[in-house]
Amino acid sequence: MLAASMQSLARNHDMAVAPCTDTVECHNGGDDSVTSDSLMAHHLRSRGIATTDGNSVHLLKSGHDKFVDLFESVGKAKKFIHLEYFNFRNDSIAGLLFHLLAQKAAEGVEVRALYDAFGNASNNKPINKHMHDSICSLGIKLVKFDPLRFPWLNHIIPRDHRKIVVIDGEVAYTGGMNVADYYIEGIPGIGDWHDMHMRISGPAVNDLHKIFCVMWHKATGELLVGGKYFPPAQHQPSNYRLAIVDRHTRHTPDAIRDLFAEMLNKAQRKVLIINPYFVPTHRVRKALKRAIDRGVDVQILLSAKSDIPLTPEASHYVGNNLAKRGAKVYLYHGGFHHTKIMMVDDIYCTVGSSNMDARSLRCDYEVNTVIFSREVTAELTRLFEEQLKSSTQIHKGYWGTRSAGKKFQGWFGNLLTPVL
Repeated sequence: MLAASMQSLARNHDMAVAPCTDTVECHNGGDDSVTSDSLMAHHLRSRGIATTDGNSVHLLKSGHDKFVDLFESVGKAKKFIHLEYFNFRNDSIAGLLFHLLAQKAAEGVEVRALYDAFGNASNNKPINKHMHDSICSLGIKLVKFDPLRFPWLNHIIPRDHRKIVVIDGEVAYTGGMNVADYYIEGIPGIGDWHDMHMRISGPAVNDLHKIFCVMWHKATGELLVGGKYFPPAQHQPSNYRLAIVDRHTRHTPDAIRDLFAEMLNKAQRKVLIINPYFVPTHRVRKALKRAIDRGVDVQILLSAKSDIPLTPEASHYVGNNLAKRGAKVYLYHGGFHHTKIMMVDDIYCTVGSSNMDARSLRCDYEVNTVIFSREVTAELTRLFEEQLKSSTQIHKGYWGTRSAGKKFQGWFGNLLTPVL
């Protein structure tokens, strides 16, 4: 069904952040009547991160939903299409996407696409030089960010891990999904690949577009400014308040770490987390423990399997320790969850590209959207609760059931938290 849909469609910078203190007053200003979303919005503004009203958000909870929706919007483009991805996997979905982009380029639409050189090299179906040149010959400005050159180690970090698409300055896509068939077909030996993406309209589109334009200028020297690329924002009837939190390695290196830690610090009743490579850095781990200790209902969903060796055992080690402290930690057995979301107190949430590991929080370019909406938060909460049906909870004694090898991998992986 998806292939038919795709074929049919194809035819037709902010200041650096400072840490919060560990006092309760930092969490809520000493006033429990103030809600955590208000505290968080104030915190973001105090760090120079704008919040905008008048946005709409449409969650795309599967690869099928994301690509059908994205292809439809690309097909309607009139002025420009800008894409920034960690990687485009050289498979059928990417082929269909570039075919449609070539059609739009032939119509006079400006098409710019940026992908990370390390992200490309690290997937098992990379874009090779011949394919890259062929795509460029179709009128698409395709650029590889930070090409890998000797001595190579210089280019391992930082990498561009963001996922952003902006079309005509009117609609944007962001979240956790790259461009690959496995978002639809899954991976042999692991199963279905679960992830989260979203379509945004309203003033926040220009905030996302600024991030793309900064990176495009860094990679190419081309400056994209003016009303053509940043048209006046059209406020949406749904009127959601959003904040775009960008981790730029030079200008806002602590932005995502600060976001996660402060969401936990300001939580008053409940925190739900799904994150694939769950080996939090020291500050985020401390915030998790503090939330648990003051009675917040902290629930964390981890995947039983992973696409990266060692990481699942390290995640389970951390999860087991948090479970012993009082968190509810679940192992998901229905495939691999690449989803990166957090919901707080049923009133606001974040969706983005950032993992809870050192690479995302300390090294790479990342972007997360904070959504101040009970409706969107409830939709993500329903997803979390549905996934629990295919999960088992980590209880006391769980670690004792692990083999000696798995225990060692978990312990050793946890020691490697600063570099994972």
